[in-house]
Amino acid sequence: MDTSSVTAISAEPYPFEFFPAKCALLIIDMQRDFLEPGGFGEMLGNDVSQLRRTIGPNQALLAAWRAAGLQVIHTREGHRPDLADLPPEKKVRGKSEKSIGDPGPMGRILIRGEAGHDIIPELYPEPGEPVIDKPGKGAFFATDLHAILQNRGITQLVVTGVTTEVCVNTTVREANDRGYNCLVPSDCVGSYFPDFQEWGLKMIKAQGGIFGWVTDSAAILPALA
Repeated sequence: MDTSSVTAISAEPYPFEFFPAKCALLIIDMQRDFLEPGGFGEMLGNDVSQLRRTIGPNQALLAAWRAAGLQVIHTREGHRPDLADLPPEKKVRGKSEKSIGDPGPMGRILIRGEAGHDIIPELYPEPGEPVIDKPGKGAFFATDLHAILQNRGITQLVVTGVTTEVCVNTTVREANDRGYNCLVPSDCVGSYFPDFQEWGLKMIKAQGGIFGWVTDSAAILPALA
């Protein structure tokens, strides 16, 4: 594709001006412990099918994005094995029997290097695609994401992944404050809770796009052809 071209992508609250050469696909936290049956997410009583429905649309978008030669970045939420970057309040919040750092179904929960912390095979990063290991909900907090985007001339982000109301929403808000325009395809983001999914997207596009734009992958794919 001609990466210097500009395309208007149908979106809410109004069309998104897509500059391929300046746009990266940012895939948030598509990790085994969150999406796979038997993982930490399901152990907490969540319905992982609500997140797994995003895998197919993300696969199609990622394949088209790679074929177009555009930039892809992945994130994973997790902590150092020594827990030095884990606030004590985050570990105890929720009062669950198991928490971050404890043995879980796929190794120590949300610890870097453990099987459950890694990205699902269906969306696994290719060589050259940066993986941002983040200790918080937002992808910009305590990471080098902003520096990477600046170094690569990125001013726009297509943000996908999980969960819509937590890490996706937080990252879009952080990106907005740093001057990035964000487009969120609704079928490529997911929440364990359908009402949170609905309202998480509404908050992004409210008030004339206060944090960004919302669309679906079917509107983006033609622009990558």
